[in-house]
Amino acid sequence: MSQIDYYLFPLSPFTYLAGMQLETIAKKHDVKVVYKPFDLFRVFAEHGTQPPGKRHVSRQAYRLQEIERVAGMNGLDVNLKPAHWPTDPKRAVAATIYAQEFAEQHPGGDVGKLSFEILRACWAGEQDIAREDVIEKCLVAAGFDGGLAQRDLQSALDIYERNTDEALAANVFGAPTYVYGNQLFWGQDRLAHLDAHLATIG
Repeated sequence: MSQIDYYLFPLSPFTYLAGMQLETIAKKHDVKVVYKPFDLFRVFAEHGTQPPGKRHVSRQAYRLQEIERVAGMNGLDVNLKPAHWPTDPKRAVAATIYAQEFAEQHPGGDVGKLSFEILRACWAGEQDIAREDVIEKCLVAAGFDGGLAQRDLQSALDIYERNTDEALAANVFGAPTYVYGNQLFWGQDRLAHLDAHLATIG
């Protein structure tokens, strides 16, 4: 089965605003999604991109307008300035990585839903995704054992770093990014383009 490499970052508002459209598209075209949480801030540093809080005030203001507009169009609740943003993403990253490994051997959990639940907790639920109990709830909501949140972080963080290396090698510069073969689609507003591309080769 062909696959989409999905480079996501659990603190990215536009990753949240994609909802679960990717999973719908992948199911439609019978394509596997490989979830690759990566260190967006490291990628920003490599590319010389300023993080949101250091950009010109005009760009910061436009970003907030865009988040609010897209959320409304997609029927999603959003807090433009979440109480716990930014926060440490490592526990959320590890949960996603371990859940994907678990799902390959024990079907039942939904990694896409887990990713969305984590993002929603941050961007709509005013919850701190650095907290183990928050991640446990997200895991359970997605059909996983909440105990995955208690696994050692280091093995997952090694994969996180490797994912970031792969993202840089694939010319990924932002989140969310969807890579199919040699085609790169950046941003939740490019999901329709990914859908159309898959239709042409299906």
